Amino acid sequence: MADRAVRVDKFLTAARFFKTRAIAAQAISAGKVEVNGVRAKPAKSLTVGDRLRVRKGPYEFLVTVRLLSDRRGPPATAVALYQEDPAGKAIREKLAHQLRIAPTPTFEGRGRPTKRDRRELDRLRDDDGD
Repeated sequence: MADRAVRVDKFLTAARFFKTRAIAAQAISAGKVEVNGVRAKPAKSLTVGDRLRVRKGPYEFLVTVRLLSDRRGPPATAVALYQEDPAGKAIREKLAHQLRIAPTPTFEGRGRPTKRDRRELDRLRDDDGD
């Protein structure tokens, strides 16, 4: 555990938002992480009490830093590093539920015709020429 400050990319890896520090740095550079309402850079220092907004896929995490660590540990330790905003958690769970019940995309038959389709088209063309 660190005492004073930890880089944002190291903290996000330790808190298990991202699997590696490189992936965390890439997400931060892409603008998917804000610290206290300001877009962050990977080397930005975090202190206890900072508020993070992390967008990961369709989900958004709103968290407050409780403890600092630059080492990735077990999930139980990672959860203790931050406190999630209850309103943000409720919104994320609602979105997850909506995505679960949403219909899955299906093949609509567009694209290249099959051999059977081509034969039917040829048969229709031959019938028109009589």
